Amino acid sequence: MWTGREGDENKEATWEEYSDFYKNLYRSITVSEFDRPHKTVVYCNEQDIPAREVNGCSNIPQINFLSQYYILTHQAEVTMPSGHIDQPKVEDNRDGTVRVQYDPREEGIHELEVKYNGEHVKGSPYKFHVDSIASGSVTAYGPGLTQGITGDPCNFTISTKGAGAGGLSLAVDGPSKAEISYSDNKDGTVTATYLPTAPGDYKVSVRYGDKNIKGSPFLAKITGDGKKRNQVSVPSCTEMVLSGGTVSDADLRTLNGSIQTPSGLEEPCFLKRMPSGNIGISFTPRQVGEHAISIKRQGKHIHNSPFKLNVSQVEVGDAKKVKVTGTALEEGKTKVENIFAVDTRNAGHGGLSLSIEGPSKVEINCTDKADGTLAIGYKPTQPGFYIVNLKFADHHVTGSPYTVKVTGEGSNSQRETIQQENRAMPVTDVGGDCKLTFKMPGITSFDLAASITSPSHVTEDAEIQEVSDGVYAVNFVPKETGVHTVSVRYTEMHIPGSPFQYTVGPFTDSGSHLVKAGGAGLERGEVGVPSEFNVWTREAGGGALAVSIEGPSKATIELKDRKDGSSNVAYTVTEPGEYRIGVKYNDRHIPDSPHKVYISPAMGDAHKLEIAQFPQGSVQPDTPAQFLVRNNGAKGKLDAKVIAPSNTENDCFIQAIDQEETSVRFYPRENGIHSIHVKFNGVHIPGSPFRVKVGKEVADPACVQASGNGLKEAKTGQKADFIIGTCNAGSGTMAVTLDGPSKVAMDCTEIEEGYKVRYTPLLPGDYFMSIKYNNIHVVGSPFKIVCNGDNFCDEGAQETSSVVFETVAKYSKGSNKTASVLPNFKSDASKVTTKGMGLKKAFLGKQNQFTVGATDAGNNILYIGMYGPKGPCEEVQVKHMGRNIYQVNYYVRERGEYILIIRWGEDNIPGSPYRVEV
Repeated sequence: MWTGREGDENKEATWEEYSDFYKNLYRSITVSEFDRPHKTVVYCNEQDIPAREVNGCSNIPQINFLSQYYILTHQAEVTMPSGHIDQPKVEDNRDGTVRVQYDPREEGIHELEVKYNGEHVKGSPYKFHVDSIASGSVTAYGPGLTQGITGDPCNFTISTKGAGAGGLSLAVDGPSKAEISYSDNKDGTVTATYLPTAPGDYKVSVRYGDKNIKGSPFLAKITGDGKKRNQVSVPSCTEMVLSGGTVSDADLRTLNGSIQTPSGLEEPCFLKRMPSGNIGISFTPRQVGEHAISIKRQGKHIHNSPFKLNVSQVEVGDAKKVKVTGTALEEGKTKVENIFAVDTRNAGHGGLSLSIEGPSKVEINCTDKADGTLAIGYKPTQPGFYIVNLKFADHHVTGSPYTVKVTGEGSNSQRETIQQENRAMPVTDVGGDCKLTFKMPGITSFDLAASITSPSHVTEDAEIQEVSDGVYAVNFVPKETGVHTVSVRYTEMHIPGSPFQYTVGPFTDSGSHLVKAGGAGLERGEVGVPSEFNVWTREAGGGALAVSIEGPSKATIELKDRKDGSSNVAYTVTEPGEYRIGVKYNDRHIPDSPHKVYISPAMGDAHKLEIAQFPQGSVQPDTPAQFLVRNNGAKGKLDAKVIAPSNTENDCFIQAIDQEETSVRFYPRENGIHSIHVKFNGVHIPGSPFRVKVGKEVADPACVQASGNGLKEAKTGQKADFIIGTCNAGSGTMAVTLDGPSKVAMDCTEIEEGYKVRYTPLLPGDYFMSIKYNNIHVVGSPFKIVCNGDNFCDEGAQETSSVVFETVAKYSKGSNKTASVLPNFKSDASKVTTKGMGLKKAFLGKQNQFTVGATDAGNNILYIGMYGPKGPCEEVQVKHMGRNIYQVNYYVRERGEYILIIRWGEDNIPGSPYRVEV
């Protein structure tokens, strides 16, 4: 609205209309917030209106001009059970909080929407139940029935006036175990409290006389970060020697073993060669009675297998007999080590598992005294409630899980979060245009290369275009449906996030485990300088992407959706130190989140330093390598370290050559990509960390194929397995990690095409299998596994099980170390056409020519051979003209009849072999 002279009637118009008409009149703008919680008024200063024509209009107001432009900030509305919309009262408390007050007029479930600048606030919409206090029945009310924050007690009140407190039962069911307690207020009401430790939807059941009260079960939306978790495991097992022949170490690698309990639980067991030469097994006894131990070679039982084994009561781990002493499981202090003791001497054989969840990730120290007793200490950095899960032989010890109240001063970290809604990407069909986008500022595009591997393992180069400054797009046209592998390399090494999964055709899965993040901003940063990284959400479906940064200073975060299934994150902080960057999708952390990033002080003189004689290509393991650092006049301390693919760190040897040059020497011991961090006065020099390829047989995660039903589904108490194919992937470190409701027994056996991994889950639920090759996820990792069945152990916190092994270089049949393996081509040689005089007749001393057309014949390799009266043809040249059309030239020196063979892959094309007269 705007007002002219006094007495003029008000005229309705949009802000855009008036701002466009008067766009040249505005010079200064004042924003003022009155006692109107919904509206911010923007005034135009009348002194800035020039007395001249504007936009061809001479009738310019020469008097005071006022324009009002309302920005909606806080909005709320209630949807009543009848479907009608009601407006609650919204008050701005002027302290960063807003008060919403509502007087309900109907009984039943209401839905409250709270918006800020048109966007739902976190947790909105909220649901709450309204009942009549005078109804004479038991009623419940309070915030704990509708919403809460992880780690904070959730409270609500139950009114039992006229009904008495007897016969009242309460239960909470949700993503985390939440013990519920209540106290009688002696005034006809009961106060109930529960402590959620993970975000999500919780069902709060209030029953009276074995019946749900009105509105029960209530749905409470718990928001906030999931509790930060740390865990340690102390394995314990029994060993036995099997009666059988002796085996060699080579024979042992071809065997795998499993043990079946009297109840039918079957899980892998570890095999070892005993000093006597016999086979020995190592396992954790779980049940009393006769067990069957199966030892197989290539799926067939060895002699005397299955072996019988009787387990007595004293050998089975009994969590009830574990003794725990110390007050650290009742209360603790921040920034000090809180110690308690665990005694397992009378509890039989069983592994001890400890996990601690709370406001901070705690440092856990476990001292095994080798006599069945342990001293365990933990050091939290933030006050609050912590949940301690202590298990022995997969069952909770008495009192576990413990709720520990930690007091004291917390770290002065500050946290900032930004969120955006991502829409689901449309399905891409065969023959359509596919694009994968990423941002890598400050690189040379000539050193970028991309390739696409189809589901049938055909690999082709892909085109990379720079679409804007530092933003690149990989473009390709798929020829088949299924999951494709997109490899993007810079200086012949995978960029962060590569290799990527790209589904052509219908998506078969969705969820946060399919989101990827990568970029320099997740590795390093500098105070006051924007740090950036990419997030790829295409494969995960639609959802809410949230980025949080916690550290010594508040971060400024910008989140840009590129509308193609990828986003760019840029953040800036003002204080150096260690920051935690969390990336969540639909309230679940994506793989490898949160990231720990050290933000260094302002670069200072570090920008003067430069690298010289850095190793090109690859260096060899167990061989020293070096490069030079030029100071260029900078004064300070230089330090360097090398981080191997297994994440082990080693210092580099630094030696000053003169005042301007320093030699940095490092000694890699593993195959794979190493990172060399070079810092000057504690700050990364330009380009650091530097990446270097070590070894000829560099592990390539893009060549690893994981398959098998064990990556999709499982059943508790039964072995599940899958294959990791490593043919042509070089040699490196394979790490297989399973996160889920229970600890699992897991082992790995070498097979012809790679490795076979077996595991046995003990609890139903969703498990996530991560497969990393030299610390890089293979395509599809982590895999979501749905497990069904009965419970074989106590429920508790999420558990992590892993197996790590070194791979050896493997090759497909018919290949060797020096020959590459052909992909599995899909082609039809019968659709290849030829034309040209060179197919029938040739002339001495001249270039003879013909063409081969394979546009409709699929993909394969063209083989051409020509043999004459006295031997092979003198010269044959093949030139690819595009779209699988080839021009062939050949040169002959002898007269006679020649045989010309043209094959598309392994098959002759129509007419081959040809007879050519010279």
